Amino acid sequence: MPIVVNLDVMLARRKMSLSQLSERVDVTIANLSVLKTNKARAVRFSTLEAICKALDCQPGDILEYVEEGEQ
Repeated sequence: MPIVVNLDVMLARRKMSLSQLSERVDVTIANLSVLKTNKARAVRFSTLEAICKALDCQPGDILEYVEEGEQ
């Protein structure tokens, strides 16, 4: 899929665990894990907004477009 979710990178930069993020954004660890492993087919803007607020970042820090075959 051409959209790559770099949630793991941002978590590492902020020295935050998935469970800590889950508590801050009120999203289950399972749903965040689906995002983190690039298995999500969609993400709500409200969820993306909460993640960006918790990680003090921009949506472009989390989501990246990658041409097919470059992955």
